Amino acid sequence: MASDPGPSPTLRRRRLAALMRKLREESGLTRDEVARRLEWSPSKMTRIESAQFVRLPPRDVRDLLDVYGITGESEREGLIQLAREARQRGWWRQYGDVLQDWLQVFVGLEAEASEIRTYHAQVVPGLMQTEDYARHVARAGLVKDAEEIERRVDARLIRQERLFRPEGPKIWAILDEAVLCRVVGGREVMRLQLERLLEFADLENVEIQILPYSTGAHPAVDGSFTVLGFSEASDPDVVYLEHWKSALFVESPEEVVEYDRMYTHLNASALSTGDSVEMIAAIAKAL
Repeated sequence: MASDPGPSPTLRRRRLAALMRKLREESGLTRDEVARRLEWSPSKMTRIESAQFVRLPPRDVRDLLDVYGITGESEREGLIQLAREARQRGWWRQYGDVLQDWLQVFVGLEAEASEIRTYHAQVVPGLMQTEDYARHVARAGLVKDAEEIERRVDARLIRQERLFRPEGPKIWAILDEAVLCRVVGGREVMRLQLERLLEFADLENVEIQILPYSTGAHPAVDGSFTVLGFSEASDPDVVYLEHWKSALFVESPEEVVEYDRMYTHLNASALSTGDSVEMIAAIAKAL
């Protein structure tokens, strides 16, 4: 099993893209104008500023800084070093054969999030799944190859390691009651999964709430979502919406605020952490 090497190149790439976009805007130049000066394609500039350029060479950053008139040695070296860090390979790249590109982006952001707020409507969050539960979820997703299933499970377990570290993120997880009642993998697998949730609930950095059926309709009735927050002010929150074969990253501040409001509503509607633990324990005991 691979291990988490530390800082996330995904977050560095996102930060570099935002900084380079800001410098271009301050220079008064358009993307097309910069592309013409450097004899690049306009699409390359778009990829750079949207963090789609996975391994942006430091020399390209130097060229951009020259065009933008950035001459300060410390500022230039800081951005060039950021580009070097963004080119590193996160541990999840070793699982590129089983993790879709958009899932690798999410895992890369998750790896350095300081706060994770998530609502799950159907299954236990990946960060809290047991090995057997994760295996059955993968199979239910129509993954038939045994080796692929094991590698998916392996990657999921690596993601969980950070939760137990002193610098681990603060996690608020709101689970629909359906998550507890849907028996995945049989009664024994589900019982152990619920007991695992109780173990997570004991961690200082984890809070779990259950949204009961009695809540009725609510703002997130259409599906699950996750809000990732970061310790640096230069790294704005991002919302992750996962679908079966794709995902959507919401980064517009106006839209992120709407998800913040939605999560606040869910938090107020859900059971308290104490009552939630009691519900989880009762359902586990009944299995």
